[in-house]
Amino acid sequence: MKKNTKRICRTAIIAALYACLSLLAFPVASGAIQIRIGECLTLLPLFFIESSIGLFVGCMAVNLITGTAILDVVFGSLITFFAALLTHIVCRKIKKTSLKIFVGGLFPCLLNAFLLPLVWKFCYGHISYGYIISVLLVLAGQVVSIYLLGTGLTLSIKRLRKKGVEFFR
Repeated sequence: MKKNTKRICRTAIIAALYACLSLLAFPVASGAIQIRIGECLTLLPLFFIESSIGLFVGCMAVNLITGTAILDVVFGSLITFFAALLTHIVCRKIKKTSLKIFVGGLFPCLLNAFLLPLVWKFCYGHISYGYIISVLLVLAGQVVSIYLLGTGLTLSIKRLRKKGVEFFR
């Protein structure tokens, strides 16, 4: 398979997976208290730069489907995109897997935690639990999704790459 075709396919699959995983757990995937299972995919930029676009599109799809305000759709998805880019750029030089996962997960955790409540305040005129509580709630959900679920996924992909599985190379 040609490299660009593989990247386009991977981007589309990541977008679809993000949306499906997030919508599977919809009752806990939106709002001030949220655990988006799709966020476990935010460690994929450790392997594939194109996953940044897939995460952006997937996040945008979930936000559109769940009826969030259009500015929340745009800015919430952009937060995911920039977190993914930072994960990819910063972690390229890190060799140790555990450190790569830890550092890579910081960007989606912290950017979402600190910026999403501001987006919500701007879009909806208020934050349900106040800024600090909202930051802590989003951060908790991100930690569960990224570090508990995403670590297993990341380690599995690393093993598949070592075995030479074509899709993951």
